Amino acid sequence: MTVTADPEVRPLVTPEGVDLRVRIAPVSERGAALLIDLAIIVAALIAATLVVAGFGMATGMQGASGQLAAIIWLLGFFLLRNFYFTAFECGARGATPGKRILGLRVAARSGGALRVDQVVARNAMRELELYLPIGFLFANGSDVEALIILCGIVWCAIFVFLPLFNRDRLRLGDIIAGTWVIKAPKQVLLPDMASARAGDPAFVFTDAQLDQYGVKELQVLESVLRNADPTAMTAVAERIRTKISWRKTGRELDSEFLSAYYAALRRRLEQRLLFGKRKRDKHDLS
Repeated sequence: MTVTADPEVRPLVTPEGVDLRVRIAPVSERGAALLIDLAIIVAALIAATLVVAGFGMATGMQGASGQLAAIIWLLGFFLLRNFYFTAFECGARGATPGKRILGLRVAARSGGALRVDQVVARNAMRELELYLPIGFLFANGSDVEALIILCGIVWCAIFVFLPLFNRDRLRLGDIIAGTWVIKAPKQVLLPDMASARAGDPAFVFTDAQLDQYGVKELQVLESVLRNADPTAMTAVAERIRTKISWRKTGRELDSEFLSAYYAALRRRLEQRLLFGKRKRDKHDLS
C-alpha cells in the first residue's frame, strides 16, 4: 500500500486503475453520526406512539392503544434499527442522514462500487456489536445479573474501542464487509467542466474514441478533475491516450486533455441518451 504524507489519507484504486485519495472518517464523527441516526429512529417511534395515542383517545380505546404502542416500540425499533441503516447506505450516496450531515459515507475498500451484500453484512454486525450487549445490560437477572452486566460492559468495550486500535478506524462490521467510512465533504461547485474546453480545436475526438467509455468512467474522470491531483491526472491521461490511440503533442497538458475529453465524452453520452441508448461503462456494448 502506498504511504501518504497525511496519516489520515489512504489510496483508493478504482477498477479503472485510478488512484483516488480518500480521508478516513474520525471515530468521533462516526459516533456523532450514529447518535444522530438513533435520534431520528427514536423520534420516528415517538411520533408513531403519539399518533396511536391520539387515535386511542379519539375512539375511546386507550387500553388497546397502549398495547399497540408497546408493539410499536418493540417491533418498530427492531425493524428500524435493522433496515434504516441498510436502506440509506444502499443508496447512491452510501450514507445515512447522520453521515450526510457530518459529511461521511461508506465505501468499499477494494475501490469498486459498494455492493448490497457488503452493506447488509456491516449493518448485521451492529446487532452483535452494540444492540445485543446493550440488551444484556438492561436484562432482568437473578443470581447471574452482575455477571451479565459485567460481560455486557466488557463486550461493549471491545467492540466500541476496536476502531481506535486499527489504522483505518474499522469496526468489526467494516472488517467483515470489506468497507470503511470516509470523509465526503460537500464539494464547492466549480465552473461547468463540460463547457470548460468546449470547441477547442486542439482536441477533436472521433465517435469511436468517445465510445470507449461510459457513464461510470465519466464519473471517475470528473472526480479526478475535481481533485486535481497531478499524479492521478497524469496516470489517467496516459491510460485514456493509450485506450483511444491518441498521440500526445509536445505542448499538450494532461489537465487540458482530460478536460477536453471529459467535455466531449459527456456530450456524446448525452446525445446517445436522447435516442434511448445509455452506455453504463466501458464493458457495455450497447
